[in-house]
Order: sequence, then C-alpha cells, then structure tokens
Amino acid sequence: MSWHTKTIKEISNSLKAKEISSKELATYFLQRIEHAKDLNAVINLNETKTLEQAEYADALIAKGTSSLLTGVPILHKDVFVTQHWKSTACSKILENYVSPFDAHVVAQLGPNGAGMVCLGKANMDEFAMGSSNENSFAGPALNPWDKSRVPGGSSGGSAVAIAAGLSPAATGTDTGGSIRQPASLCGITGIKPTYGRVSRYGMIAYASSLDQGGPMAKTAEDCAILLNAMAGHDQKDSTSLNRPTEDYTAKLGKPWVEGATQSLKGLRVGIPKEYFGDGLSSDVRAAVEAALEQFKKMGAQCVPVSLPKTELSIPVYYVIAPAEASSNLSRFDGVRYGHRADQYGDLLDMYQRTRSEGFGTEVKRRIMIGAYVLSHGYYDAYYLKAQRIRRIIAQDFQEAFKQCDIIAGPVAPTVAGKIGEKTSDPTQMYLEDIYTLSPNLAGLPAMSAPCGFGDNGMPVGIQLIGNYFSEASLLQLAHAYQMETDWHQRSSPAAQEGGAA
Repeated sequence: MSWHTKTIKEISNSLKAKEISSKELATYFLQRIEHAKDLNAVINLNETKTLEQAEYADALIAKGTSSLLTGVPILHKDVFVTQHWKSTACSKILENYVSPFDAHVVAQLGPNGAGMVCLGKANMDEFAMGSSNENSFAGPALNPWDKSRVPGGSSGGSAVAIAAGLSPAATGTDTGGSIRQPASLCGITGIKPTYGRVSRYGMIAYASSLDQGGPMAKTAEDCAILLNAMAGHDQKDSTSLNRPTEDYTAKLGKPWVEGATQSLKGLRVGIPKEYFGDGLSSDVRAAVEAALEQFKKMGAQCVPVSLPKTELSIPVYYVIAPAEASSNLSRFDGVRYGHRADQYGDLLDMYQRTRSEGFGTEVKRRIMIGAYVLSHGYYDAYYLKAQRIRRIIAQDFQEAFKQCDIIAGPVAPTVAGKIGEKTSDPTQMYLEDIYTLSPNLAGLPAMSAPCGFGDNGMPVGIQLIGNYFSEASLLQLAHAYQMETDWHQRSSPAAQEGGAA
C-alpha cells in the first residue's frame, strides 16, 4: 500500500485497526528516505532509535492508551534539539552536536507526549537564515517537483520530505516566512501560529522576537492535529503565552456561520492591494486570484484593504533579525560545545578562527549587519527606528482587520527558482520574503495552502493571515477550500517514483 499518500488521520486509523504496525510504517518511510537521498531532505538518521520508538508506540496502541498521533512518523527541522540525533542547525559550528535533552516541541510530539515516531532531522538553511535552503552546510535540498529548483527556506528539508512522501509530517520554524514559503514552493500546507503560541525552548535561536515553530503536512486538517499537540504554555520559555489553547480541529468541516448553507457564507476576506503590485509574477497572480474566486463561490466576500507599510517590512526585518542574531550567535565560540579551530594562538585568536571556520557566508553577513546596527552611534538611527516602524506595521494589520476577518494573498512573488539563480545577489533573495515578513513583525498567525501551479508546473500557495489567536479560523478556511479543490492531493514526481524524480 502507498502509505506515503495517506494523511495523518488515515494513517492513525490504519494503526488503530492493525492494518499496519508503527514499526512497519517507520521502516517503510526509512526506506523511502534512503531511496531519496538525492533530494537531500533528511540529513541525520538513527534507525535503531526510530524503530525503538515505533515499538513503544505499538505497545501503547496494543494497550489502548494511544492518542491520535501515536505511531505516526515525523521529521524534525534540524533547528530543534533532539536527543539521539545530531542537532546542528545545518552549520559546521554545530557539526557533531548531540543534545542531552529534547526541545519542548519534540517532547510534546514524542514517545512521552503525543507518541509520534521521529524519523530523523530535516535539512534547512544554516541557523534558519535563508529563503532557498542553499545556505545549509549539508548542501541544498532539492525541490521534488523539479530537482533543478530550490524548495524554499529555511524549512526546505521539511517541505521536500512531505512533498516527496518521505514523511507524513514535519516540524518547521518561521522567522520571516520559513514555514509558509517552502510550503508554497513545494505544494504542501504549513502554518505559523501566533508568536508565543508554540514554545521556543530547545529551538536553536536566530531572532528571538520573531522565531516561531509550527507544523507542516499535506493538509490543513493534518496541521490542525499537529498543532493541538504542539501548542501550549511552557514555563521554560519566557516568551511562551500563558493562555489556554483550543481544539484546532473543532471548526473543521463546519460552516463559517452556524446554519449557513454555504461553508464560507459570512466570511470577509481582505485583499491587500500592496500584495498584488508590479512585483508579483503573472502566473502566481492567476493561481491566487483563482483561489479567491473559489472563496467567493463558497460564500465568502472579498473586500479591498490596505497594508501601506508592507514595503518597509524588508528593511525593518533585515535590521531587527540580524541584530538579534548577532546576540544569539555569540554563544558559539568554541569554548563550551560545537566546532573549535584546530590551531590558534591566544583565546581571542581561538574565537576568531572558530567562528570564521564554523559559520557560513550568509550567517557571517547577518552577524556583521546586526553588530553594526547595534553599535554606538547607529542604535538609534537603525535598530530603534526599525522597532518603531515594526509597531506601525502591526497597527496597519489591526486597521485592516476592522474591515475583514482574514487577509489573503500570495506567499511569494514567483514560483521556485533555479538553484544558484540568486545566491550571488542577497538583496534579490531577501525580496522573496516581501509578503511573509509583515505577519512575523506583527506576531500574527499565517499559513500557506496549495492553490494551483504556475510556470513550468511548479506549485503555488495562497497565504492566509489572521488576527492574534485565530489559528482555528485560518485552518477552518483552508480546510473548507481543500474540501472543494484537489491541489493538496497532487503528487510530485519524486513522490510518484518512490522518492527519486
């Protein structure tokens, strides 16, 4: 049976019905990962530990004490520290690091939590810095729809693995679009929750006021199931919100307004004019606009809104994020853990050589930018001003939400580009994030759902942005859309051929 085509719910039902064991399922996906090595989506395996977790899950299922996720395989983005697997953030400076503890998200989903089985670690841009997965020390992951193209970043390995049928689920993180962008470019579903909704404990930090973990899977329903296990307050994370969670599956399949004959009757979808300007390619525009027409057929009303500070999100983000990164990455100095230079003179020389050898080009670039904007004489001119504009960007969204319930638009300006196409021009790479940065700066939940295909048969996603704590509503809309369309069911060439395109 083609287990890689099944959703999490379908796999769970099969496990409960004893149609397959968790150990057999884990073996099945490990074999697919082995066969798809050329995609470079999974960078670290521990087959013995995976099968051990699967056997434990089978025991729970046999006892009747299992949850919906027990025995279901998952990959973790390499930014989440994970016992028994290397946790490197795809950087040479953490090349052989194995964590003595699990990140909160890993623990919540693992054997002593929801009971999922870890298959391994997914490739990513180094320290989550990138939009293409080309900044990884492990090399780029390849888009399963066309191996000559990027999968998006930084959660590129997670997106590739799901789109290629190497895992039914994966974790991702989103600092400026790093769940939504690869989800869009690879034709899967992914959601970034409200900032603080998912614990950052054990998530290797990039930009602490922006980083947020979230689920990536085939469907909105799968993401809702995963988010139920991931979300919640964590005392170990000072940014974790002490607010009750909700059942993110509760609204799925229900009409927007109780008793309505159309599933989206009563929903107001805001269409920001700034998201449909000259920078948006015609093929992506056509796919997104077709999705909006489908929303209308389902009863939704599309209303024009404005997010006037959208164009400022790129300069604001690329001041704030590097500033926080320069601080967070100062801990990697070769003293306590990770890479240390083999030859050096005094302590300062050891620091310099270790960091020069251990960090990649993009990470060094952002550390230097961050150190500059925080330096004496430039803090007020750059960092403080960026924080003020960040607040204005958040206010723009609140004004828009007075006119609509959910904002919709493109995830990225274009479909996935060729590998190496933009690596020589970092500014062009940064511009790929124009539609995804603002929700992070405002701390809002946002997601991507497949909505069609653009040039060269490459996937396109539609971005849905909600007000704070509206994850259930975003998932409700995406699920309703997926019940009327089949974009999320399309298989990449890699998935159809067992992993190798």
